[in-house]
Amino acid sequence: METNSNSASSKPSASSLRWRILSRAVLHRAKNPEDESQLGMKLISRKAAKGFNLIPCQLLNHDHESRDAQFCYTLPTQGCPKLVLTQRLNNNADLTDFEICNRHNIDNTGIVCQWPSEDVLAYYCLAHADMFRSKRVIELGSGYGLAGLTIAATTEALEVVISDGNPQVVDYILHNINTNSGAFGETRVKPMKLHWNEKEVSNLSHNFDIIEFHKDLAQVTELLLKKSGPSEAIFFSPKRGNSLDKFLEEIKDNGLLFSITEIYDTEIWNRHQQFMNGDESWPGYEKDHCYPLLIRITR
Repeated sequence: METNSNSASSKPSASSLRWRILSRAVLHRAKNPEDESQLGMKLISRKAAKGFNLIPCQLLNHDHESRDAQFCYTLPTQGCPKLVLTQRLNNNADLTDFEICNRHNIDNTGIVCQWPSEDVLAYYCLAHADMFRSKRVIELGSGYGLAGLTIAATTEALEVVISDGNPQVVDYILHNINTNSGAFGETRVKPMKLHWNEKEVSNLSHNFDIIEFHKDLAQVTELLLKKSGPSEAIFFSPKRGNSLDKFLEEIKDNGLLFSITEIYDTEIWNRHQQFMNGDESWPGYEKDHCYPLLIRITR
């Protein structure tokens, strides 16, 4: 039986749904939550409202005339301070954001939302605080800086640099560092604008013990890792088709070594299994696109 692709009953394609997601974010249009297209957008989007929800978060303050809000993150370890982050509310991009991205040859992923891999990275670092003690640490592509701030507040690291290539995001990072500065003890913490394509990084090349990131930064990783003594990069990413494999090929081409671990934390794995078994708090969850693998990179 033939079907009419233009009929009212036909379902929109995945690509058209993604364009609607972008349109909704830019134009701020209210949608009927019962609308079928709204449901389709929720299913096609890989972004989750709460992600793995490993670090409890609650809204503290929101000026309704602003796109920003303050959120309190309660680190799930006894004696750890709470972190207060100012960040953009979801679905509040505008044309200015895209103009800045074009001007600096960057994307706007760091300002869109707090991504699930950031939650996983922060939780993992909190659970492995000893590996950061007395070390120099840099987070690449950090977004609002949750993981870097968690390290600075809980691990007694020597120095934490929280970086991103988007100057708007770096402004948020600086604000969040200043807001939480009382939690850092003797740890030096600073923001940095670091573009993914930089060939040289003044005063930073081959200086870091630990690099944390969740974006394609193979060349910068080689540039920043210490040449002498132990150093490593910690990378969390889903496979996303063959994109992770391509990144790891770049890692090898830069003369670095890597290992991949699928089950690196019991709690994170259990929550992944819940989503795979139909937990509806993350619509559209798929292992290939949503579950971050742990990649450790060394010389």
